[in-house]
Amino acid sequence: MADEKRKGDCIEGGPSQDGVDRRGFLKCMAWAGTGLVWTLSGGIPTSRLFGATGHEAHHGDNGFSFVQISDSHIGFNKGANPDVTGTFQAAIDKINSLPAAPDLIIHTGDLSQISKPGEFDTVDQVLRGAKAKQVFYVPGEHDFAVDNGQQFLQRYGKGTKGAGWQSFDHKGVHFIGLVNVANLKAGGMGSLGADQLEWVEDDVKGLSASTPIVVFAHIPLWAVYPEWGWGTQDSAQALGYLKRFGSVTVLNGHIHQIMQKVEGNVSFHTAMATAFPQPVPGTAPSAGPLAVPADELRRVLGITNVNYMAGGHHLAVVDASLAGTPAEESIPILKAAAATAASKASSQAPTKTQTPQAQAAPASGDSSSGEVAQVSIDNFAFTPQKLTVKRGTSISWTNHDDIPHTVDQDDHIFSSSVLDTNQKFQHTFTDPGQFLYYCRLHPKMTGTVVVE
Repeated sequence: MADEKRKGDCIEGGPSQDGVDRRGFLKCMAWAGTGLVWTLSGGIPTSRLFGATGHEAHHGDNGFSFVQISDSHIGFNKGANPDVTGTFQAAIDKINSLPAAPDLIIHTGDLSQISKPGEFDTVDQVLRGAKAKQVFYVPGEHDFAVDNGQQFLQRYGKGTKGAGWQSFDHKGVHFIGLVNVANLKAGGMGSLGADQLEWVEDDVKGLSASTPIVVFAHIPLWAVYPEWGWGTQDSAQALGYLKRFGSVTVLNGHIHQIMQKVEGNVSFHTAMATAFPQPVPGTAPSAGPLAVPADELRRVLGITNVNYMAGGHHLAVVDASLAGTPAEESIPILKAAAATAASKASSQAPTKTQTPQAQAAPASGDSSSGEVAQVSIDNFAFTPQKLTVKRGTSISWTNHDDIPHTVDQDDHIFSSSVLDTNQKFQHTFTDPGQFLYYCRLHPKMTGTVVVE
């Protein structure tokens, strides 16, 4: 490969003449949103740009295609996307326009915003128009928001185990749907739990090592960005049971953007949302809905199409934005929007958020005084994060984010309903002690109340 030359992170030349060769495969697969179709045949990866050949969805008699959609958040109506039903419908229209109808659709969670029956009704109505033969689901944390997933399981969990995990076989591929949003703990990330891990181990025991495996779950099964809770704390154990398989593809949602990684036999891939984007990790003060210019919104939303060719170890993953633009074009849009949001948050901070001193309750506060200390929920954080008050003081939490949160005490001494934007929760502290609390939807958000 003496005629190769490198330009930045891309390798020009090489056998495929597409900017990527075998030596550059692992590095380039780490790009966020490459917009490439990857084919693994005989252990040698090749690639082509999405749309370069027009043959991505033609898999013949020995293969099939399926589509991943994620994070529809039906019920969300804030500035980042006031019409999430419209973009969800656009995603289904894009699926229906594929050259060959996919065998399956897999939805990797957060179908709803706060798991209201009407939100699920809308999901069902839109999906009835999909040409795919079958739809499979795993829940996101928003689908468990109100009732710990009971409505979700009644609608979409028939035949599943536990909190909704499942497996099935389709044309030689073994699919495993995992649930990592049940029973989230304060300060933690996604979690599978002992029962589900034991089930995974048992589920794959009888499979041949040559069986292609597709794992799908809501929260990523690799540590994308632990600071924002973007990872699953016990995923290594689950993936350990899959080490002997030659081809493992892991599909996730939750982070609302494309990120990819390859570790040995495992290819990780997160999908765009159909509702709204989130910031690239570390480019904004927090995760959460990211507003982009209206004419660019559909360039940062999309679907993932996966094609499998039997007998050839062929698993091609293709990302497509709702606007039809290359997936990699979403990254600069997200970074620019995050920079704007960060600048706006910085300029508003002195007036939007009170200081801890201003929020502290009076030293002599009691339950009859009418004094109420304030905690702001903003940028996925409780401010002040730690508050010391006198016994008998009431504390009021107000959600200023565009995404719902909860206020849950670690030992269930107090618990709020799901708080949407500008909604409040108040609790009066009658006993001394230290009380850790968190948001059960976003457990990296924690706070402490010390009662003297």
